[in-house]
Amino acid sequence: MSKKIVFALAVTTVLSIGSSYAQDTQWQKDHPRREQVNQRLDNQNKRINKEVKEGDLTKKQANALHKDDKQIRKEERAMASQNKGHITKGEQKVLNQQENGVSNKIGN
Repeated sequence: MSKKIVFALAVTTVLSIGSSYAQDTQWQKDHPRREQVNQRLDNQNKRINKEVKEGDLTKKQANALHKDDKQIRKEERAMASQNKGHITKGEQKVLNQQENGVSNKIGN
């Protein structure tokens, strides 16, 4: 009997994980501005790594860009901690401007 319960829980878990990829998580729904900022940071991280692989950025340049992105993420968290886990539109604008600066250094 317990094997059936464990199996049922495993199936339920797999199904719920699969459906979470199709829909926003509750955190994403509750914090859309933070989600947008963090998604951009994740995309920039991937772009930096790709540029290094392609030889368009040196490791030293990539480390500097990663450092800039870490600072932006740290600032985003600090802003959110002052506003019950949320960031304001103005804070999002500031973070996006900083991300634009890093993005322009990455290239295409």
